[in-house]
Amino acid sequence: KHISITHSFIFSAIIISEKEVGIDIEKQRPKILKIAHKFTPIEEYRTLANDDAIMRKLTMVWGAKESLYKSFAKPGVSFLQHIYVEDFRLEALETIATVNFDDAEENYYVRFLEFEEFTCAYALISEQ
Repeated sequence: KHISITHSFIFSAIIISEKEVGIDIEKQRPKILKIAHKFTPIEEYRTLANDDAIMRKLTMVWGAKESLYKSFAKPGVSFLQHIYVEDFRLEALETIATVNFDDAEENYYVRFLEFEEFTCAYALISEQ
């Protein structure tokens, strides 16, 4: 079995799977706008309707990348350089993502849950 654990403020989560898996919970807050350039090309988000939508999407992308990082678990992986999250509509609450590092490539399905101004993302390795 594979297991991943996360917490943020009052929330905790554990995910257990037969496949490689990672999970992350993040509070949706404006601080994400200041650090976004460290984990994603920020110009890709300029088309969103307003700052709240940008904050939500950036929190989702950060959570997805954190989940992938936990699942892939190799030292030296960079959120910006090695982890790619496919663009998605906010309403979809799912996407696909890839980690490319040291001649290894892993594909993942990513799902999102939103509740009480928090975002939970979990990534499950793809069989393909």
